Amino acid sequence: MSGVSNATPRPPLWARVLARKDELEDALADVSPHDAVARTALETALAGVYSLITGDLAHPPGVVSRALADWLERNKYL
Repeated sequence: MSGVSNATPRPPLWARVLARKDELEDALADVSPHDAVARTALETALAGVYSLITGDLAHPPGVVSRALADWLERNKYL
């Protein structure tokens, strides 16, 4: 074997961030107004990403890339 992987290439960071942001926005739209814990968690996660996606997402500075990756990791089970 030549060591070539048949794995599907992973989408770029910006695509994964925007996809997760969309998922959380959809979840927020569907959450009951009486579920304050879930609503607060979703709103907090979204506020965090909104502050990070203000520039060129395809070519973010290293600090922003790391923050976006950390945000994805923190909010993958929300």
